Amino acid sequence: MNTTVPEGVELAKAVVAKSNEVPAGVGLIVATPFTHLCSVAEVLKGSKVQLSAQNCADQPKGAYTGEVSVSMLKSVGCEYTILGHSERRQYYGETDAKLVEKTKLALAEGLKVILCVGENLEQREAGKHFDVVTEQIKNVLYNFSAEDMANIVVAYEPVWAIGTGKTATAEQAEEIHACIRKVLADKFGAQVAEDTTILYGGSCKPSNAKELFAQKDIDGGLIGGAALKADDFIAIALSF
Repeated sequence: MNTTVPEGVELAKAVVAKSNEVPAGVGLIVATPFTHLCSVAEVLKGSKVQLSAQNCADQPKGAYTGEVSVSMLKSVGCEYTILGHSERRQYYGETDAKLVEKTKLALAEGLKVILCVGENLEQREAGKHFDVVTEQIKNVLYNFSAEDMANIVVAYEPVWAIGTGKTATAEQAEEIHACIRKVLADKFGAQVAEDTTILYGGSCKPSNAKELFAQKDIDGGLIGGAALKADDFIAIALSF
């Protein structure tokens, strides 16, 4: 929940202006607040930068005041929506069951999903991080087919390392990413697991991106604060 619409447009323009520096094999997606989507979609036209929403409703339409449906997002040019972000889970009580419904709606409308998973500090310190993430993956993604997985990206957020002063090492990030890929392989097979993009979402910034992206199972980043500066965002994209 950052930037006004004019500020967001300027940020998007700066990202687009620098996007040609990024190698062809590296994808760029910006996920704006709902209020910004129409304006930013215009800025992104003709560029390599794709548009995502930060969330969507769990109903297709109707008397759900304050919600934004998948078809609304699709109509303004969104190609992705983020679902299950740690802040949505923590502050707004989003459950795995709710995320199944949202994912079904998104895929049915041709929207790709960036599904977030991850453990909090208490769960990490109790040594339950693998179990928590495995359960989240199973509870949501095991309801879908191998074909569906072609339109789903997984983002791992170590909630305990975001704004706590604690830092996840590249090795800690990699071991969870490898766990996620194994859980996907158990259900969908090795090829689908290999083809699934798994992003790291724990305070990724220019100073640590190269080390993180060098890990075997880390395919990219879900960028938070560093994405509010175009130079930092592009620097991260250039870390591959």
